[in-house]
Amino acid sequence: MSRPLLTAFFGLALVIGGRAADSEKGAAALSLLKSIDEGFVQVYEKVVPSVVVIEATKAPEEDDRDGANAFEFFFRNGEEPRKSPLKEKDKPDKEEPRAWRKPPQSRSEGSGFIVRPDGFILTNNHVIAEAEKLTVRLKDGRTFPAKVVGFDDKTDIAIVRIEAKDLPAVEWGDSDALRIGQLVCAIGAPFNQDYSFTAGWVSGKGRTNLLGPTSPTILYEDYIQTDAFINPGNSGGPLFDVEGKVIGMNTLINGIGRGLAFAIPSAMLQDIGQQIMSRGKVQRPWLGIRIETLGENATLREHIVGIERGVVVDTIEADAPAYKSDLRPADVIVEVDGTKVGTARELQKQILRKKIGQTIQLTVWRSGATLRIPIATAELPTEITKVANVQPPKAKAGKAEALGLKLKDAEATAGALVVEIAPESPAAKAEILAGDVITAVDTKPIGNADACARAIGAGAQEKAAKGVLLNIDRKGKRTFTVLKAVP
Repeated sequence: MSRPLLTAFFGLALVIGGRAADSEKGAAALSLLKSIDEGFVQVYEKVVPSVVVIEATKAPEEDDRDGANAFEFFFRNGEEPRKSPLKEKDKPDKEEPRAWRKPPQSRSEGSGFIVRPDGFILTNNHVIAEAEKLTVRLKDGRTFPAKVVGFDDKTDIAIVRIEAKDLPAVEWGDSDALRIGQLVCAIGAPFNQDYSFTAGWVSGKGRTNLLGPTSPTILYEDYIQTDAFINPGNSGGPLFDVEGKVIGMNTLINGIGRGLAFAIPSAMLQDIGQQIMSRGKVQRPWLGIRIETLGENATLREHIVGIERGVVVDTIEADAPAYKSDLRPADVIVEVDGTKVGTARELQKQILRKKIGQTIQLTVWRSGATLRIPIATAELPTEITKVANVQPPKAKAGKAEALGLKLKDAEATAGALVVEIAPESPAAKAEILAGDVITAVDTKPIGNADACARAIGAGAQEKAAKGVLLNIDRKGKRTFTVLKAVP
C-alpha cells in the first residue's frame, strides 16, 4: 500500500505544478486524490481492530497539573470536573463532614493494542499504574476485565491480559529501518473520543534526555518524534506506517496540540514486551553509571581537550559494579569491547546487549591518557540508592577554606570533608553539599584538607574562567562538579 500512496502524493504534485487546466488532467488529479483518500481508509481499517481502549479506575489523588513536567507522561482525559446536576432544592439539608466523606475514585482512559491472539495487550505503564480496576474495550464493543501481566517503569511499557481468543494482533514494522520524513499514522482515544485517527511525519529518531539531566527518574530513552496529532488518551496507542505495520507506541507529548509527540520504537517494544510475557519482569545488565554525551555539558567541555567524541561519566552509583572498578567521574568512555561509542545512547545500547555477569572492557580517556578498565555487569536493581539533596547539620569548623568551602581531613578515606558552605559563594553555586568528600582536584588525587585547599586555590588562579574540576564522593556515590572563582 505504501508505493501507491507515495506515487499518489508525487503524482498529485506534478499535476498541480503543471498548471494544466484541461479536463483529462483534472480527472487524473481527482483520481489521485481518491487514491490517497482510499489509502488512508484502508490502513485505518487494517489496524483499528487491534486497538483497544483501556479504562483505569484509580484511587483519588490531588490534581498536580501545576507542577507537571513539560513532557507529559500522564495523559489526562481532558475533562474538567463536572458540576453536580442537583438543584438547590434537591441538595441535602446538611452536608456530611468533609473528613467523613470518601473522595470519588478517578477514571482515566488510555489506549493499547493486541500483540497476541490469546489476549496479551501492550500499553504504557503510566496508563495502568496504581489502577484498582482495569477494563478493556475492543473495537467490536466487547468489554473484558484485564489483569496486569507485568510492567517496566524504565521504559514505561506494560502488558495486560484479557480472557479472550482469536483476537486480531498487530503486524510489527522495523523501527530501526524507519527514516525521517516517512508518513506515519496513529490511533487512540483522545479526550474520551474513541478510535481517533491522525497522520503526520517522522520528525526525528533517537530522541533522549526528554526529562532533563536533573530528573531522578532513570529511563532508557530512544524515542521516535512525530508531528502526528497526539493528545491525552492516545497514550499506549500504536504509531504505524502506511502499510499498517506498528513501528512505535505513543508515550508522551510536549503540551497539547504543539505537534511534538514521542513514541517508543517497535524494536524496544518487542524486546521488553517479550520479556514481560515470558518472565513477568525485565532483566538488564547494569554498570551503575549516569552518563552524558561529551559536548552536551559546555562547562565540562572546557576541561576535556584533546578528544572530540565520547561519553562522560557523570555519577557512579553506590555499591554498583563501576564503583568497585577504577572508573572515575569525568572519565570519557570511547569504546566498549572495542566498539566505538560517541553518544550516551550508543553506550547504553552496547551495555544492554551484554549478559548479566559478563566482564566488559571499557576504553577510557582520562587527562590525555587512554586506560582500559574491566567491569563485570550486574543485574539492574529494582531500586537504586537515592541520595537526599539536603545538607546535614553543620560540623565544627574545618581547618582549611577555599571559595566558600570549609574543609577538614576526611576520616575514613583520603580527601577533604566539606563541613560548611558559605551562602552565595562559588561553592554554593557549584551545588557542593556539606558532607561531600572531595577526592581529586583536576583529576589529581588529594590526601587532606590543606592539600585540597591549595589545589583549588592554584587552579582557580590559573584558569579562573574555566574553573576547577572536583571529584566528589557523596554518601557512597561518586560524581563531579566544576568550581569557578568567578560567575
